[in-house]
Amino acid sequence: MPLLELPVLGSRRLSNVLVAVVVTTGGLGFLLTSASSYLGTDLLPIGHPAELAWLPQGLVMGLYGLAAMALCAYLWAVIGIDVGAGSNRFDRQAGTATISRRGFRQMITVDIPLRDIQAVKVEVRDGLNPRRRLALKVQGRRDMPLTRVGEPMPLADLELSGAQLARFLGVPLEGV
Repeated sequence: MPLLELPVLGSRRLSNVLVAVVVTTGGLGFLLTSASSYLGTDLLPIGHPAELAWLPQGLVMGLYGLAAMALCAYLWAVIGIDVGAGSNRFDRQAGTATISRRGFRQMITVDIPLRDIQAVKVEVRDGLNPRRRLALKVQGRRDMPLTRVGEPMPLADLELSGAQLARFLGVPLEGV
């Protein structure tokens, strides 16, 4: 088997969609509360936002709503573009590893000669900001991350995929 291609999940995940839905709903609620306060008519089925004074409560609610809508536009754009999606392609016949990821405006591709890969690193850091990732230790470069950004992978999956990749490349597995 001279070719190994591993897909990488981007930002189009259920957790990101749920966050975007919550931010969108909250932003719309703030904007409708602000509009109700300004117009003096209840536009929401719960509470009585028309009873709020336009200055300062209604105005501040509108500003919060605009900020939430700007954030949700960004979140939906990132989800729609699927930023971070791509693949890790290891071709023994051509002697190259190609790491590609989707950015905001373009595909980002890095080609690495297989002879420059010194090891496959497994990084595990628990605590407040946990990190579990695979990386390539490349001669003359910083470590090249291979796994997705976001929620940490289960430790068993991380070790299994790291061992599989190290065996395929014929390099040692570090950090286990």
